[in-house]
Amino acid sequence: MHRRHLLIGGASLVALSGYAASGAAMESGMTASAVALSTADEARIARAVLPAATPRAELLQPWTGPYEGVPPWDKVTAPKMRQAVMEGIELQRADIAAIANNAEAPTFANTLVAMELVGEPLDRAINIFSVMTSNIGGDDWDALETELSPILSAAGDEITFNEKLFQRIKAVADGADAAGLNAQQKRLAERSRDSFIRNGAALNAAGKAELGRINTELSNAFTGFGQKVVADENTWTVIANEAGLKGLPESNKAAAAAAARTRNVQGWAIVNTRSSVDPFLTFADDRALREQVWKKFVKRGDNGDANDTKSTIARIVALRQQRARLLGFANHAEWRMQDTMAKTPAAAMDLMQRVWAPAKARVAEEVADMKAIAGFDIEPWDYLYFAEKVRKAKYDLDQNELKPYFELHAVRAASFYMAERLYGFVFKPLPKGTVSTFEPDVTTYEVTDKATGKLIGLYYADDFARPGKRSGAWMTTYRSFSTLTGSKPILASNNNNFVKAADGQPLLISLDDAETLFHEFGHALHYFSSVVTYPSFGNTPRDFVEYPSQVHEHWVLSRPILDGYMKHVETKQPMPQALVDKIEASSTFNQGYATVSYLSSALVDMDLHTQATPPTDIAAFEKASLDRLGMPKEIVMRHRLPQFNHLFTSDAYSAGYYSYLWSEVMDADTWAYFEESGDVFNPDIGGRFKSIILAPGNTTDRGDAYRQFRGRNPDVKALLKVRGFPVS
Repeated sequence: MHRRHLLIGGASLVALSGYAASGAAMESGMTASAVALSTADEARIARAVLPAATPRAELLQPWTGPYEGVPPWDKVTAPKMRQAVMEGIELQRADIAAIANNAEAPTFANTLVAMELVGEPLDRAINIFSVMTSNIGGDDWDALETELSPILSAAGDEITFNEKLFQRIKAVADGADAAGLNAQQKRLAERSRDSFIRNGAALNAAGKAELGRINTELSNAFTGFGQKVVADENTWTVIANEAGLKGLPESNKAAAAAAARTRNVQGWAIVNTRSSVDPFLTFADDRALREQVWKKFVKRGDNGDANDTKSTIARIVALRQQRARLLGFANHAEWRMQDTMAKTPAAAMDLMQRVWAPAKARVAEEVADMKAIAGFDIEPWDYLYFAEKVRKAKYDLDQNELKPYFELHAVRAASFYMAERLYGFVFKPLPKGTVSTFEPDVTTYEVTDKATGKLIGLYYADDFARPGKRSGAWMTTYRSFSTLTGSKPILASNNNNFVKAADGQPLLISLDDAETLFHEFGHALHYFSSVVTYPSFGNTPRDFVEYPSQVHEHWVLSRPILDGYMKHVETKQPMPQALVDKIEASSTFNQGYATVSYLSSALVDMDLHTQATPPTDIAAFEKASLDRLGMPKEIVMRHRLPQFNHLFTSDAYSAGYYSYLWSEVMDADTWAYFEESGDVFNPDIGGRFKSIILAPGNTTDRGDAYRQFRGRNPDVKALLKVRGFPVS
């Protein structure tokens, strides 16, 4: 928990160093050391500082079983979790007190390395807790999250506001050169010091008290927002007659029928999540039903009822502004972007504005083409439907032609092939029951290195939607790599929200869904590739983290993947090149819609978080912001503010939704690198991507890492070219 709190602005993966130096000297009395210590010696010194503790709570115990311990999902209950978190906080508090009150002069090992090991039992519990609230949900977990979120927030603030602790960290960082710290140690010490300052460690007592109040209130608001959106997503539109499904592929009809059965309703159910709604909007002929389904989806959190989130948003942005001012920043965006590649809101806005104008121009062209077919003005619930008609007319490409090639299990197998070709990772399915899972539908895979046979980790796949599970797709790690903590196998999961097919029927997904699966798998590959010494370097900056995942989307339509895995579910033949050519010819089709729907959300996010006076009327602000942008009336934001989980369930993506575009510049430029080599599985480039981009994270600036990999800065023209926009 503490490490996540400490690096609230984002950290990175770190390169393994065979040794690390310990010791520092400065005015505060730190003593210099000429002896370089091994990582094992650093860990020994650090653990000697921390009190020996034997946790009582079951969910605080070290994990046991295969793979050097796995989460005990079969033992997890909400009451046990409450007990674990409350005791875990006390154990963490004792760890912090031992470091802060250490009578010895501060050194890198007895302070910074010790901080890396703080709260390990609580970390284990929180990793399980986050999965239960995101993937399972329900009244018990919602109630526990509501109770514990402010308590955990206060526990984090207690660490940041510990004056003795901060002075020790500051002493090590300020005296890094005098003590002879190596580059990795110095970076860790300085980033820790700067993160503490950025999060209020240098405030006076009154300032800390005020910041603690703000953070606790924000934590409550984040929890409330997320629970309200999940409640609105746990709804559906009933299609009473089969005529209302006219135009839908059989696979989508079957999924809607299965969704209705599991919800004990007659007819067919279009669940209020994107994976169910988008296919309906794309293929359903009934315009009135499309409007009904669209409105239910875009009105999540915006219905003036108990689940309405707008007042919660207003409170969140007001609190964020108060916090930014208290910490010496003009606005939340300025504070939030201190530890990013972009650095400033202006830099992010410059990139977004460069893409916004050509994207809007392309929308006007797309709308004209659709209107020519429709014969009436295009409304937002018409866009995907008539775009599909235009695609068919212009490129003789029907999305229904594609879905039979993308059966879920085949797509996942293809992703494993990609990982093996690029990085030498082998994924072996495990029999049910080999390890405990949090839900029976979760499947597990052992991950090994092809060249050496060495165990890398364990991969969990949680593919299906269920009541209580949050929408979308994401990656989670239960345990990351760290030589400092013992280099145990990495435990990572991918989580999707596919609607189950009827019994015995294949689950066919769209090309977009297949690319999303590869995207989230890219996040997992990032962690499986990690070579980390210090746990705080376990993540990358927010506007870098999407880059390694986005680039993996490109392999979906590579010829080796298509020939080996994307075979027609009935004919068993691979996708013919003629069909691939149609896809590639239409690859820039509808990019106006895709870009404007995403980028409007990113621009409104930045607009909201750079306001001198936070808005109180969120609906009015959203409209005014879109009006300032000249938002095309035929399109709605991909994430409207009332349901924008990225922004309002935590600070993670706030003033940071631009990061997908920032990362896409590097992603497009990297794919061009592979293509220009003549082999999209080029082993030299793949190896360099793994060793420079995926493994050695924030020991160095991520921009420097990209330049080392590519030989130059990323070229934004590659992004514009991929989207089919003018490059001049």
